[in-house]
Amino acid sequence: MAPRAYWKGSLKLSLVTCPVLLYPATTSVEKTRFHMINKETGNRLKQQMVDSETGDVVEGDQKACGYELKKGEAVEVEKEELEAVQIESTHTIDIDSFVPEDEIDKRYLNRPYYIAPDGKAGVDAFVVIRDALKDKDRVALARIVLTNREHIIAIEPLGKGLLGTTLRYPYEVRDEHEYFDDIRNPKISKDMIELAGHILDTKAAHFDPSKFKDEYENALKTLVRRKAAGKPVKIVEPEERPSNVINLMDALQQSLKGRSSANKASAKRRTHSPAGRSAHRTAKKAHRSPARHRKAS
Repeated sequence: MAPRAYWKGSLKLSLVTCPVLLYPATTSVEKTRFHMINKETGNRLKQQMVDSETGDVVEGDQKACGYELKKGEAVEVEKEELEAVQIESTHTIDIDSFVPEDEIDKRYLNRPYYIAPDGKAGVDAFVVIRDALKDKDRVALARIVLTNREHIIAIEPLGKGLLGTTLRYPYEVRDEHEYFDDIRNPKISKDMIELAGHILDTKAAHFDPSKFKDEYENALKTLVRRKAAGKPVKIVEPEERPSNVINLMDALQQSLKGRSSANKASAKRRTHSPAGRSAHRTAKKAHRSPARHRKAS
């Protein structure tokens, strides 16, 4: 059973409209989370709002929303004033345009959602929009209001449904030139580039998220289990950081040599395994058969 919908409304393409449901496509509930506790009682601690200058605890009726103009000077904004500028939700995902997927800068991708039809009545219209997107090989750009703020959302087919990804606004994306302009462009020999290319070839693979392992999360779970069972926790000394690379060419060659040795060791393990020995004998027998046949002739 699908979880409770995060948003429900309509998906609109010109005069074609269908009721849809929006579900968050990601979750963080499985992550290990810690709370601040009292060491003596084990009870959780509550945070209090404190005046940064006087140190006095501020009660609920004294709290207000404010925008800091400069250090020590803020303008207070009333709740009613904020509500006046909030966008009223129309509960409609209104498609504005269709763009090639490769034109969307990955830095603008923000949060993914699954979009599914709401009930049987709108399935036909939903499928029409979904399959039209497949045929055109384009991504729909639409507007949606979530938590009283308008977002741009990119919509594309995903299996039987649609994937909607909210996009960041330009003011939320930092300019790369601030970070890259000071990077030097030293003259690198062609041999180095080719050697690095060989290393890349040895690590060629396909995208498979099932192989992703959160080692830190696993270590946290192990730590909590051991503590809960009253077992000792071994503190591992941090590894020393390697010194700076002096000779880049030597480092590249060592990397390639190390990868080659690892591949040979892996192949050796496969050959010496029961399945590997059987396959080796079969191949050897197949190789000898033509020779025996010629000798018999």
